[in-house]
Amino acid sequence: MKGNYNSIAPFYDFLSKAVFGTAIVNAQQFLIQTIPPKSIVLIVGGGTGWILEEICKVHAEGLQIVYVEPSEKMVAISKKRNAGGNKVSFINEAIQDAAPNNKFDVVITPFLFDNFLPPTAQWVFEKIDRLLVPEGSWLFADFQLVRKSAWWQFIMLKIMYLFFRIVCRIEANHLPDTDVLFDQHEYKLIRSQTFFKNFICSFTYRKSKAIYAT
Repeated sequence: MKGNYNSIAPFYDFLSKAVFGTAIVNAQQFLIQTIPPKSIVLIVGGGTGWILEEICKVHAEGLQIVYVEPSEKMVAISKKRNAGGNKVSFINEAIQDAAPNNKFDVVITPFLFDNFLPPTAQWVFEKIDRLLVPEGSWLFADFQLVRKSAWWQFIMLKIMYLFFRIVCRIEANHLPDTDVLFDQHEYKLIRSQTFFKNFICSFTYRKSKAIYAT
């Protein structure tokens, strides 16, 4: 990832709640309900790590979690979270540079792809896809533009992108079309929910049985 969230790590959660209330949290809580027991889980771009505590409420133990996050300050905060009896390994790198040794039953990408321009998004998607086992679950949460209410969503996205491009130096200036990527790789949508007047979406996808060439 070109950008880095070190500069806002101490107050990132406060900023998120000030703008979106509990919608960001609710979107991810909706997803983690579907994690099977004893799964090997990859979390990419988990931020301050509160999701580890939410996962612990569903699975107090038995999970192996690999937590990939490029911001060292975010990782430092995440390491203080209560993950219960789940085993958590932290990789303080961008997913583009990380090399996890596992294959994963579940991958979670919370508000990850909105950081990327389309070519980077495709590259990252394909890398994560190779790490996910056939019939594994991809838990995806991010922003979306819905046509009938797109005027205020569009304005809000513009403001968000301006802020994060200046403060965190992310590369993106618009949302990539992740729907196309999931379709191209033959993922099946299993479960979905929207939040914050459809501006935030949570999707649970299942990977095809086919094993793609690496």
